Amino acid sequence: MTTLVLNRRHLLIAGSSVLASGVSGFLLPARAEGLAPTDSMSGGANNYRKGAPVVDRIGKGGFWMSGTVRRAGDGAPLAGQRIQIWAHTTEGQEHEPQSHGATLTDKDGKFRLEMPQIIPIFGQPHGHLAYDSGEFKTVFLRPVMRSAKEISLEAHFVLQSV
Repeated sequence: MTTLVLNRRHLLIAGSSVLASGVSGFLLPARAEGLAPTDSMSGGANNYRKGAPVVDRIGKGGFWMSGTVRRAGDGAPLAGQRIQIWAHTTEGQEHEPQSHGATLTDKDGKFRLEMPQIIPIFGQPHGHLAYDSGEFKTVFLRPVMRSAKEISLEAHFVLQSV
């Protein structure tokens, strides 16, 4: 029978070996390697207007559309990316020019644009968003709100290189 002697020296050697061989992965921040790109949603491109202007706000505001834009694979935030936003609102229908506007992402890949309150069309309160800067594959999103009483909506893009 083998006798195992645990003393301070053996514990330090064993602990150092474990740290060097694999536990170090638990100490590093999580990475987004392999982050899949966002697929376009059905109906997302409805009433899209190529080249809608970058604006500070759509209409009189009161509702916030926000989200993030990241790169597929490593999840890095993408600054300066153009996101077009449009919806059926209290001030216009989604096919009308005044219901469209675009914004750019900040250094952290975040965007935020104020617009009029979204109201239901075809029974669903929803917004439309498009990434259309050209550096990555175009993506159209059509997120649906849980309730027409909500005053904000988020959408997140993970973009794939063209």
